[in-house]
Amino acid sequence: MDEIIIENLKVFAYHGVYQEENEKGQNFYVNAVLYTDTGKAGREDNREMTTSYGDVCQFIHQFVGENLFKLIETLAERTAEAVLSHFPLLEGITLEIRKPEAPIDLEFESVSVKITRMWHNVCLATGSNLGNRPKFIKDAIEAIDLDEKCKVIKSSELVRSRSYGNVEQGEFFNGALLIRTLYSPEELLVRLHEIEDASGRQRVKHWGPRTLDLDIIFYDDMILDTDTLQIPHIDMHNRDFVLEPLSQIVPYKIHPVFGKSVIQLYEEVQKTGERYVIDSEYIQ
Repeated sequence: MDEIIIENLKVFAYHGVYQEENEKGQNFYVNAVLYTDTGKAGREDNREMTTSYGDVCQFIHQFVGENLFKLIETLAERTAEAVLSHFPLLEGITLEIRKPEAPIDLEFESVSVKITRMWHNVCLATGSNLGNRPKFIKDAIEAIDLDEKCKVIKSSELVRSRSYGNVEQGEFFNGALLIRTLYSPEELLVRLHEIEDASGRQRVKHWGPRTLDLDIIFYDDMILDTDTLQIPHIDMHNRDFVLEPLSQIVPYKIHPVFGKSVIQLYEEVQKTGERYVIDSEYIQ
């Protein structure tokens, strides 16, 4: 990944825990490494194909100068999120906030906080078998896309499928999404549960009827196993109602455990697995 580097951008601002800092203000210095692809802009000598460092400097200067946070940890976090949300060509940022005038009664040069934040590529499975099923899924997609820490990149068509597990219930509509997010896996799970809850989902019976189901299938190439979250989704390779929509949007995504592409897993479950997708007619 190419880098655009900004060093020691000076900003006078009012961040700090103490009232004196909030009233009198002090100088802060910002260092930033912007991760992006500069190749096409460099080859064609076209400013529109890259992220202007001048625009980023102006944005950071205004954001740091106009907001007020107690902790420079918070300042760094919010500034990084704001930059990545505002400049669509950036893949990530390493941001350092230096505070050379911090109220420390000792001789020192500077204190600073340095963080790296990146956009992450995530595949989600969507499902609903209660109420207005397509609308619940459509509303969920809109809610995800409206979240400033998420961007919907692709969405599949919906397929109709019978229920999975030993619970008699109505047919599902199922789909898949490719999104980019600044959330960690755990933060994303909490956000998806909030969207599910907003649809009126009741978590009464495992694999029971639901207005909305949002599952994390892939998060970059991460392998994660905790008490609350497993990535890749532990049972996705057995579910044609997950693999069929997923194959529409990321057919060549490689499963980091099995080493097989989504389309390969889909073809395997069609041949040897139990079928849940009722028909091949897609629902718009």
